[in-house]
Amino acid sequence: MSTIDYSEKIPNNVDLANDRTLQRALEHWQPRFLEWWKELGPNDFANSDVYLRTAVGVDAQGWAHYGAVKMPDYRWGIFLADPIADRTIGFGDSFGQPVWQQVPGEFRSQFRRLIVTQGDTEPASVEQQHRLGHTCPSLYDLRNLFQINVEEGRHLWAMVYILHAYFGRDGREEAEELLARHSGDVDKPRILGTFNEPIEDWLSFFCFCYFTDRDGKFQLKSLAESSFDPLARTCRFMLTEEAHHMFVGETGLGRIVRRTLEVMKEVGSDGPEAIRRRGAVDLPLLQRYLNFWFSSSLDLFGSEVSSNAATTFANGIKGRPDETTQYQDHVCADSSFEIEVPDGKGGIIKDTSPMRNAMNEVLRDAYIRDCEIGLKRWNMQIKRAGYGFELKLPSNRFRRSIGAWANIPTDLDGRPIDREEYDRSMPGWLPSESDRDYVKSLMQRVVEPGKMAAWIAPPERGVNNLPVDYEYVRLN
Repeated sequence: MSTIDYSEKIPNNVDLANDRTLQRALEHWQPRFLEWWKELGPNDFANSDVYLRTAVGVDAQGWAHYGAVKMPDYRWGIFLADPIADRTIGFGDSFGQPVWQQVPGEFRSQFRRLIVTQGDTEPASVEQQHRLGHTCPSLYDLRNLFQINVEEGRHLWAMVYILHAYFGRDGREEAEELLARHSGDVDKPRILGTFNEPIEDWLSFFCFCYFTDRDGKFQLKSLAESSFDPLARTCRFMLTEEAHHMFVGETGLGRIVRRTLEVMKEVGSDGPEAIRRRGAVDLPLLQRYLNFWFSSSLDLFGSEVSSNAATTFANGIKGRPDETTQYQDHVCADSSFEIEVPDGKGGIIKDTSPMRNAMNEVLRDAYIRDCEIGLKRWNMQIKRAGYGFELKLPSNRFRRSIGAWANIPTDLDGRPIDREEYDRSMPGWLPSESDRDYVKSLMQRVVEPGKMAAWIAPPERGVNNLPVDYEYVRLN
C-alpha cells in the first residue's frame, strides 16, 4: 500500500517531489484554488472547527483519519489507488493488451474532454451549496455538508493533477479554466446543466446528493475501467470518498420520510395542508422534488445513441461500470441494444442500435436501477406506517433536454402527450414557486448539539461511532 506524504506542501502519494516541473506547476495553481475556496466555498465558516475525515492511505482498511479541522487548513492533495499488477485493458479494440501509463497521442483530445467535464462538476457542486450552512437542520448535517465540500475540492485536485501531469500546456490551461467557470454564471457557466441549478434548501441538497452524486458514481466507475491507468487509479480512490456523498443523500431523504410519517401519525392525517401546518414535508411535495432532480440528472449521461460513446468505448477510454465482472462481451463489436424512441407521430417505437453506440443508455439503465433501491426502502417505511402512498421515479423519457426524447412532452410514465396538456400538468409534477417558498420557510438553522429541525428526524447513528449529540462543528 502506498502512503500519503503530508510533509509536502501538496500532500500526495505520486512521488511529486521527484518531478520538480510538475510540482512547481501545481504549487502555482494551489493559491488560485485557495482563493476560489475562500470566495465560493463555505467561507462564512472559515474559523469553525469541523470534525472531518482526511485520507491517510488509499486502501479500503483504515484509510481515513478523523479530527477537528478549520476548512481553510484542510490538506487537499493528490491520491491514486495502488496499481494493479499486470493490469490489462478490459474492453474495446485493444482488449487484453497492457494498460497505458501515458495517453496515446491519437486519444488526447477525447481523454482531455472527459477529464475536464468530470473535473468541472467538482467545484460546481461546492459553488451550488455555497450558502447552505446558514440553514443547517443540525450540527450533524452541517458537518456532512462540509465533508462533502472539502472532498469535492479534493476531487478537483485529482483531475487537475491528471491534466497537469499528462496533458502539458493544454492541461495547464484547462486547469485554470476549471476555476474560471462558476455555477449559474451567465457568461461562464459550468459545462453540464444540472451543475448550474441553484441549491437553496436542504431538500434540494439531499436530492442532489442522492441523484446527481450517484451519476458521479457511475461516471467515476466507468473511468475507473479506463485503459489509461493513472486515470483509472485516480477514479478508484475518488469512489471511496464519493460513497459518503450518496449516503448523505439517501439517509437525509429517509430521515425526511420518517419525520413526515411521525407527523402524519400525530395529526391523524396524510393531507398535505395538515402536514405543512406542523412544519414537515408532505409526501406529494417530496415526490415533486424527486421528479425534478432525477429528471435533471438523467441528461448527464448524454444521448441514447452516441458516436462519441462508441468511440470512447472502442478506444479503451471509458468502459462500463464493473466491466470485468458484470459483462461477458468486452469488445461489443457485433452486439446490439434495443431503445425506445419517439415515432414522430405521438407514439413510441423500438429501435435497435449497435451496442457501442448505446453505451450511454447502458450506463443510464444501471443508474436508474441503483436509484430505485432507496425508493424501495422509503416505500417500505411508508407501508409499515400504514399508508398507501408510493414514491416513484418518473420515466427516463420525462423532461429530457438531450437525446431522442429531448423536448418531447410526456407524462410522468413516459407516455407522449400534447404540449398543452404537458404545460398544464407540469405545476403538479415539479416543485412550484409556492412549494419552494414553503420549503425555504422550513430552513431555520439549528446548531445546538443533538437538536434537529422539526422537518427531519435524527440519524440512527453519529459519525465515526460518535453520538448524534456530539459537537461536530464548533462555531467559533
